[in-house]
Amino acid sequence: MKRQLIVEYKEDSVMQFLYNPRKAAQAAAYLVNLNSGQMDMLSLLKILYLADRKSLSERGRPISGDAMVSMPHGPVLSRIYDSMKCGPEEGQVSVWDEYLIEQENRTARLRQADPPTEELSQFEREILERTLAQYGAFGARELGALTRSLPEYRDPQGSVLPIDPATILKAEGWTDEEIHDAAVSAREEIFLSAVGK
Repeated sequence: MKRQLIVEYKEDSVMQFLYNPRKAAQAAAYLVNLNSGQMDMLSLLKILYLADRKSLSERGRPISGDAMVSMPHGPVLSRIYDSMKCGPEEGQVSVWDEYLIEQENRTARLRQADPPTEELSQFEREILERTLAQYGAFGARELGALTRSLPEYRDPQGSVLPIDPATILKAEGWTDEEIHDAAVSAREEIFLSAVGK
């Protein structure tokens, strides 16, 4: 049985965003495509986290909308971590399989050349490009050390701790009012998505 990382939020005060698994998979494939069609899985996880963090700090919302968590080797995006590390539940098909193939040496490779990016805005593609340009030369260990030095990271002592995106916004100089407005906007998006189903 595959172990999945399950994060439950017990407080309403933790900012949450609408998670889009197809957008997350396209973001990962876009990074892999920019990196000559293959990329170390751990490095990909860390760069996706850094890109979501950068998007959050610049516009008040991440690219994927995934929950951020502290793990022993640094922060990651929880559902993306599950998708990449554990794969889909038995009998289910993962959207990740449409875009990426995992090779035996823990390398992600594109399933097809020039994967689609219609879920990603131009701004989001630029964030991914800038993040890869800034951190793409780092090895997995360097990225782990870098992400553990971020102000929102707390050592989970072998477990998993949720990261409130508001702590990132606060560290990036956002005011309490701006953080509140971003949280309200995120809740509205989640509500409207639920109503539209």
